Amino acid sequence: MRAKRIAHLAVATDDSRPLLAVLGQLGLTVSRQEVVFDQGVRVQMVDIGPDHLEILEPAGARSPISRFVAERGPGLHHLAIEVDDLEGALELLGRQGVRLVDEHARIGAEGRRIAFLHPASCGGVLVELCEREEPTNVG
Repeated sequence: MRAKRIAHLAVATDDSRPLLAVLGQLGLTVSRQEVVFDQGVRVQMVDIGPDHLEILEPAGARSPISRFVAERGPGLHHLAIEVDDLEGALELLGRQGVRLVDEHARIGAEGRRIAFLHPASCGGVLVELCEREEPTNVG
């Protein structure tokens, strides 16, 4: 298993309009958006050169993003790192005592295979591992 690159940074907010307005003034726009219903989140991707900003908004009152923003306020939600073997990474990290939110990959935004590492094992930062970053036009 090998980490390849930072896939994206994700921010959580209950209203993306102010952030998108400032990004728009910098010439940036939403390139892709979708609702991931099983995770209760509306996802908007902003491409910044080869990098990506993922803007997360709640897609309902019971959304984990609603709880996150209510408890911590808007801001950085997670750091996503692309790996070449997601299941291998989860197995290795689990064996080494890293607390896993997901023991197996699941499907996230844009059809990516993802899994989260618990913030308690990552210095308070929620870390997402993903197997690839290219969009698959799922949904």
